[in-house]
Amino acid sequence: MKIDDNIETFNSLIKRRGFIWGPSPEIYGGLAGFYSYGPAGMALKNNILALYRRELRYFGFGEVECPTIMPEIVWRASGHLDRFIDPVIRCKKCSTLYRADKFLQEQCPDLMIDGLSFQKMENLIHDHNLSCPKCETPFNKIEEYNLMLKTQVGNNVTAYLRPETATTTYLLFNRLNQDARRQYPIKIYQIGKAYRNEISPRQGVLRMRAFDQFELQLFIGKQQEMVFEDFEEIKENTLPLLDWKLQAENKDKPEIISLEKAIKTKLLKKPAYAYCLYISYYLTKILGFPEEVIRFRQHSINERAHYADDAWDLEIKTRQFGWVEICGVHDRTNYDLKRHGEFSKQNFEVSMGSDSEIKEIPQILEIAFGIDRIIYTLLETIFNVEEGRINLKLIPILAPNTVAVFPLVKNKENIRNLAVKVHRALLENRINSFFDSAGSIGKRYRRQDELGTKWCITIDYESLDDNTVTIRERDSMDQIRVNISDLAEIIKKKQESKYLHFC
Repeated sequence: MKIDDNIETFNSLIKRRGFIWGPSPEIYGGLAGFYSYGPAGMALKNNILALYRRELRYFGFGEVECPTIMPEIVWRASGHLDRFIDPVIRCKKCSTLYRADKFLQEQCPDLMIDGLSFQKMENLIHDHNLSCPKCETPFNKIEEYNLMLKTQVGNNVTAYLRPETATTTYLLFNRLNQDARRQYPIKIYQIGKAYRNEISPRQGVLRMRAFDQFELQLFIGKQQEMVFEDFEEIKENTLPLLDWKLQAENKDKPEIISLEKAIKTKLLKKPAYAYCLYISYYLTKILGFPEEVIRFRQHSINERAHYADDAWDLEIKTRQFGWVEICGVHDRTNYDLKRHGEFSKQNFEVSMGSDSEIKEIPQILEIAFGIDRIIYTLLETIFNVEEGRINLKLIPILAPNTVAVFPLVKNKENIRNLAVKVHRALLENRINSFFDSAGSIGKRYRRQDELGTKWCITIDYESLDDNTVTIRERDSMDQIRVNISDLAEIIKKKQESKYLHFC
């Protein structure tokens, strides 16, 4: 099958099988940048988040939830009102807006656009004689476009929908400091909605106006960043790192290097930051992404935020969109707490370590995932067509259905009754089971393959005689007979072993 055909089949599958629908609302023609998740998509999302919550308890992270709307002063302090802008170009004739840097990257793929000033981008547009794709009219000068969504609360109080979850987490610092009994680092995360008024959102759920974020924060002292106990446990792990110097040489292949060596060679500055890179890699790998589609790409000095000491994006290579960022790991220094301290008139200086005389404003290390991007890139990566059979190779713990139960023939009441009994017994054991009696057994297998269901259980005539059933494995299509009384325990062990394989 050609790549284009494969992509078209994949795009059809995620709509047809209830993973992602939209743009929404579809019955009114859809509004760009807004998508809905169907039952399969929500099941997958919830399974990913449940797995992340489970794993982050091991790493010592707690969870918070904050409001999605905050007053104007919050965003003035954070810098979003002044700096959360995109460069846009407007057609002189049809007034169509384009994001300047993305437009240039598409038109001039061999050039490095990230971090260029407005003037340099305008020069490139002029030098390459670029005009509006719709009407071939020259563009006006580049304008600033703020992505914040503004609203009014109560008696005309100006507020904004949050463009990311991180800022709302920072506002809890005093409470977190007290709750953690001033023990550092404080490890915390938040999952929730964020909103950005994108100019012309494309690429489906990769660039939405309302999306889910999953952001982890470490509040940590400057000295602790350099002497970080947790780093010792993971320093021998290797990561694929593509630094900005390699990118400047037009190289796109990362260096596979241990974190210990990356620190020694000063590719990475701080052990605590290296630990954050490891956490982001681990949380990606356990979802079933193969190593060859994962890389970390370092921001160039021009691309990096003005306050950042370092920044790397974790990217996934996709067939449809090339390398896609699903996570950013940022060394934010003490910028955020310092700004909010100034604007709120709060003192965020705290004692670090055993010397209570030394006080400082904590540094913040951040791991920022886009949940929707994880879901898209994971589905595309594990999607496979084998001799006309669509196979979604999700690990069992993530699949919408752990198992599916089929009566071999639906018009035999005794077989159907036993199949229903087996299905209900699995549900009672809290195994996510799906019952299906419609269509041929082959079609029922194919429907579950498309959803990523790892095991299908068939009840047949033999089951009535000896209380055994057939378990069919998704990838190999091998079948084994097992006793009904052992079924739940067998599935639980298989599911756990497949999960542990990725840890």
